[in-house]
Amino acid sequence: MRVIMLAAVGSNRVIGAVGGGLPWRIPEDMAHVRRVTMGQTLVLGRTTLEEFSAPLKGREHVVVTRQRDWTPPFDGVTVTHSVPEALTAVRTSEAIIFGGGEVYAAAMPYADELLLTEVDQAPPGEAWFPEVDPDVWAETARDQRDGFAFVTYERRPEHPVKAWG
Repeated sequence: MRVIMLAAVGSNRVIGAVGGGLPWRIPEDMAHVRRVTMGQTLVLGRTTLEEFSAPLKGREHVVVTRQRDWTPPFDGVTVTHSVPEALTAVRTSEAIIFGGGEVYAAAMPYADELLLTEVDQAPPGEAWFPEVDPDVWAETARDQRDGFAFVTYERRPEHPVKAWG
């Protein structure tokens, strides 16, 4: 199974607006997210899931939370308490790490690939994507658009993925 981190990231690494949600609306990015995630499993934090009004159709949802007694707001959500436990619960060919900031930071050692929408904005925020270390990650593709770019990073072979199982 491949572990892919998917995020839209401001030039200041912001991923979450003050008060929750995304700090921008980019329709092309929303279509990109749908294409990448359809049929796969999203691994996401409790706070991120609670921002959804319903589960995203055509995708499994595995939530990471420290709250042992937390109940998901809708059916079909697998609840776990760590990123390794969440990855063990994934039954699809790809685990898509879907936020928020703490989950991204905890999942970085397990990731094979980063699919980032690098947004040419630096909004205020309350959630950030971890630093992308160029010694660990090689940029392998860049599709520049007006105001943002779809960028792919692959883990360098000399920095293997940490085992989770």
